[in-house]
Amino acid sequence: MQVACTVLRTSWIALIAGLCLASSSPAAQVVKMSFEISSSSFPADGFIPKKYTCEAADVSPELSWSGAPQGTKSFALIADDPDAPAGTWTHWVLYDLPPNLTNLAENTPKVDELPDGAQQGRNSFKKIGYNGPCPPPGKAHRYFFKLYALDQKLEIKPGASKSELDNAMQGHILAQTQVVGKYQR
Repeated sequence: MQVACTVLRTSWIALIAGLCLASSSPAAQVVKMSFEISSSSFPADGFIPKKYTCEAADVSPELSWSGAPQGTKSFALIADDPDAPAGTWTHWVLYDLPPNLTNLAENTPKVDELPDGAQQGRNSFKKIGYNGPCPPPGKAHRYFFKLYALDQKLEIKPGASKSELDNAMQGHILAQTQVVGKYQR
């Protein structure tokens, strides 16, 4: 009986050691991190406070993200309202954000180029930077803050439109995530 227990114990040790070795191999270490964006300024699928709209200070909300895929060389952000009466209305176009960046502070300056080298494009208001929700009175509109992880820095000039950014990103998107807020007047 003692010999059988020793063999059994040795088999279990070998099995556990094999599992440990296998789990340390590169193929076994593939861990899918979820690329996610959120905001401390408003809850996901919740209402955006007036502070971030045309009815008040019209400052950009704070945005944070994590889980960018390996090989990310830059980020791009597009904020838009697909519920606008004239079709999708773009509120923010931002690109060439550095790959080590994990958040945008509230009240991002409305300038062509940010200190970290990121570029801002023109929104549907024909302005550089962020301009917040400004829907007509009535039903609540949805505002999509879409973040793209890209395999290269785009290096397009400041002031690009959403469509110019979309074209430049073609074939370079590694991952995309979004957070949605609502606003109603």
